[in-house]
Amino acid sequence: MKPLIITLFAFMLGLQVANAQPVPGADENIPYLITFGKGGETAWGDDNFVQIIFFSIPADQNTPVYIRVYDPDCGGENDEMKSSWNTKTKFTIYGGAGSCSNKDAQKCNEKGNYKSGTMLLTKTFGSEPTFDGKWYTFGPINPSEGENLPEFGGRTFKLVIEGISGDDGNMYRLFLSRNGNNNVKVDGAFAYYFKYKFRMHDSGTEVSHIYPYIDNRVVSIKQSNFDWDNDGFLRIISVSKNGVMMKVSNDDEWQSSTHKIDDAEKNSSWDIQMIKSKSKPLKNNNVVIYLENQYGELLPFYSVPIGGIPKYKYTIGVKPKK
Repeated sequence: MKPLIITLFAFMLGLQVANAQPVPGADENIPYLITFGKGGETAWGDDNFVQIIFFSIPADQNTPVYIRVYDPDCGGENDEMKSSWNTKTKFTIYGGAGSCSNKDAQKCNEKGNYKSGTMLLTKTFGSEPTFDGKWYTFGPINPSEGENLPEFGGRTFKLVIEGISGDDGNMYRLFLSRNGNNNVKVDGAFAYYFKYKFRMHDSGTEVSHIYPYIDNRVVSIKQSNFDWDNDGFLRIISVSKNGVMMKVSNDDEWQSSTHKIDDAEKNSSWDIQMIKSKSKPLKNNNVVIYLENQYGELLPFYSVPIGGIPKYKYTIGVKPKK
């Protein structure tokens, strides 16, 4: 497996990665990530009130980096209140050996030792107006403190977001920056995630995307999504799939479907399109999604589609003259 991944990231380093710095990524067209307090109801769109995001930084990066959080508090225009603003959200950055390679950090249930590694920085936010609609910066962070994972592009850090109390939904965005006061991209850096929790657009005209990479080992993929509220549909676009539908979940339930991988799709990205209902689009729809390969291993999504946004390759049949 390792040679395949190294080949993948050698290729990725040659891409334009300006859009890889924000999470959600620009090409994903997702408004916000969301984490509810641990006293929340799963029917509001968060299955277990924890989210994990990984940031990979090139091994030759020798100046400090910063992880910035937009609107980290829970208590303003961008957040979702249940009864009163009573939620606290904890953001913690981990580095060092085992922080990102530990399998518990790459599973869908966020149990076991998913907080592995060395805790570098942490802060808990309540409903403080000081941080409402503003950026908070973690750092400076020494790149050498990340876990050395050449197969994932270099030095890697893990950000764990937990709703440690309350029942409201905290919506936020992230940016990996080389400046503590502004969002300035780190050349060659990117983010990835094995399980994704986010807010959908309210408008029925918007289409959001996630971009898993299909390596040589993948024979089939099982996708699982939670609390989609049957709000529109999910479809796959790849070099050989032109709108294959995935099963979507109803309120407070999981739904799964399995999809075979064609040879032409290997070593390329999928574009999983999330298309809202145009007739009756839901507002404030929060959802969860993850993908597994045939071994039950979670596949990472990337903040920028590796190899570019996939396009279906039409084939034209030519019939010989009689």
